[in-house]
Amino acid sequence: MSCPQPRTHLPRETLVEVVRHTPLVSIDRICRDPQGRVLLGWRSNRPAQASWFVPGGRILKDERIEQAIVRIAAAELGLPAALAAQARPLGVYQHLYPDNFAGIDALTTHYVVLGWTLDLPAGELQAADAQHRELRWFTPAELRSDPAVHPNTRAYFDASITAPRTAASAPAQA
Repeated sequence: MSCPQPRTHLPRETLVEVVRHTPLVSIDRICRDPQGRVLLGWRSNRPAQASWFVPGGRILKDERIEQAIVRIAAAELGLPAALAAQARPLGVYQHLYPDNFAGIDALTTHYVVLGWTLDLPAGELQAADAQHRELRWFTPAELRSDPAVHPNTRAYFDASITAPRTAASAPAQA
């Protein structure tokens, strides 16, 4: 029995209804370079717009987690499949946002996030994608102290940060 092919992204109106009624499942990737710095992108879109955030994206219907890891890494970072597949699980998290991708008033967004970590060799990055104005490397200390880094991203590196992200499990710090 073969598995169905992953579906494409939903039409806007359909996705609005999904966001209105259910949590979304996504992957966040904590990428480190050989110096231990962490890659963040300046978000161009909602939620978390106008902040530094780890790369990531939604899992599509009928898409296996491993497929999503490879697809998201290629789309957002230009990473080859063999490198993207080396990601290791970090834990399961929740991200709760007061806004949504469509900018509709009083519509919140709830993500169940599968955190993954990936060590990148030097020089492995491409240019930023449409979701990110730019990509930048931060030391863990820099990202913990920079107010422009979204709290959901800072929380991966600082257990004292709980809002608006909470851990659904108790994984080790990134």
